[in-house]
Amino acid sequence: MSIVATALVLLVALLHLYFLALEMFLWTRPLGLKTFRMSAEKAEQSKVLAANQGLYNGFLAAGLVYGVATGSREFELFFLGCVVVAGSYGAATVNRRIFFVQALPALLAMAALLAAWP
Repeated sequence: MSIVATALVLLVALLHLYFLALEMFLWTRPLGLKTFRMSAEKAEQSKVLAANQGLYNGFLAAGLVYGVATGSREFELFFLGCVVVAGSYGAATVNRRIFFVQALPALLAMAALLAAWP
């Protein structure tokens, strides 16, 4: 696998670890409030749902790291595909910028993986 593909897959994993931290631990703190543009009251009301969402982001990151660690391109492609679906759904239902923050990096990683495939 190419270094570029590995770097992009790991970048997507790091992004999802960051999302995990934002949603599970920083949701009601100033960084979380600013990032998600919401009031403290709304954040407090939705923090359990956000933590659940953060946990799923952690699973995506874990799957990507496992794929890199074991050299399983199929595993990486599966989890990148999950990220693309989640990012596209978020862009369609919440905010278009989610596509650029979540789905686009995963699409670039998928392209790099497929380009490096022998």
